[in-house]
Amino acid sequence: MNEMGNKIAKKRKDLGITQNEFAEKLNVTRQTVSRWEAGSVLPDIDKISDIASILDVTCDFLLKDDVKEENDTHSNGILSRLLNDSVGKKIKLNFYEDENDIDFYNKVCVIDEFEGNWMRVVAENDRERIEKLIPLSSIRSIEYVKEKE
Repeated sequence: MNEMGNKIAKKRKDLGITQNEFAEKLNVTRQTVSRWEAGSVLPDIDKISDIASILDVTCDFLLKDDVKEENDTHSNGILSRLLNDSVGKKIKLNFYEDENDIDFYNKVCVIDEFEGNWMRVVAENDRERIEKLIPLSSIRSIEYVKEKE
C-alpha cells in the first residue's frame, strides 16, 4: 500500500464509512476505492479535494508523505472559522524567516479570500495594488489592525 492509500483507508475506517459508501459519495466504483487503498492506482487529481472533504482532512495530508498525522480537526475548525470571519478585515502579516514575503512586509493588507490552507491577501497604496495567494504555513502571526474611528 502507498502512503496515500494508507491514509485514505485509515481515515475512512475511522469514520465508519464502507468502501461502497465512500465510492457512492465520490461517484466511483467500490473497486476504484479498493485500488486507491491498495496503492495500485492513485486518485485522479480532481477527486483529491472531494476525498479530503469527505474524510475531513486537508489535501496536503493526502498528498504529502511527510505529513504523518492530520492536525487536530477541532483547532483547524476554530482557525478556519476565525479566518473566514476575518475576510475583509485589515491585518499585518509576520512570516517565518525563511519565507519572508517582501511585498507584504510591514504593510497593512486585507484578507480577500480564505480557502483551507491558503488565503488571498490584497495590499494597496497610492501607486499599486498587490494581490497574492499565501499559504498559511508561511505565516508566523496575524495582527489585526484597528479601523480608525
